[in-house]
Amino acid sequence: MATKQTVLTKEGLKNLENELEHLKSVTRKEIAEKIKVALSFGDLSENSEYDEAKNEQGIVEARIAEIEATLKNVKILDADEISTEHISLGNKVILESLDDGKVLKISLVGSKEVDMKKMKISDESPLGKACIGKKLGEEIIVEAPSGIKKYVIKEIDK
Repeated sequence: MATKQTVLTKEGLKNLENELEHLKSVTRKEIAEKIKVALSFGDLSENSEYDEAKNEQGIVEARIAEIEATLKNVKILDADEISTEHISLGNKVILESLDDGKVLKISLVGSKEVDMKKMKISDESPLGKACIGKKLGEEIIVEAPSGIKKYVIKEIDK
């Protein structure tokens, strides 16, 4: 089975690399210390501190493996290749709701960079899928969990 290529912005790549470095250099050492302290308590059969530290270690190691796998199959978005003719990954888009006139400013990113607080929307989300390939002034219809939403594309930027 072919591994899916992950598309990231330069900022997204840097964030993942920084997270990986922190997990390997800081978090691993912290967990190793927790395990060492928990082992000093003796009997492991009733040692909740040890169990908790080992679980935390498993979660961190899984995250490290996930990031490393992502970085092996990454494609970086080149800002020069991002078009403003139609919406694609890497675009910043301003949408106006046809229902209530509210303006929505989103950035279209790959699934590994989603950040709802910063309105970084995945191309795999209902809104992201509806936007891909559309042009300035076009209407889009989004089948969202809250119901059908209609927008008009007001701006497409890099």
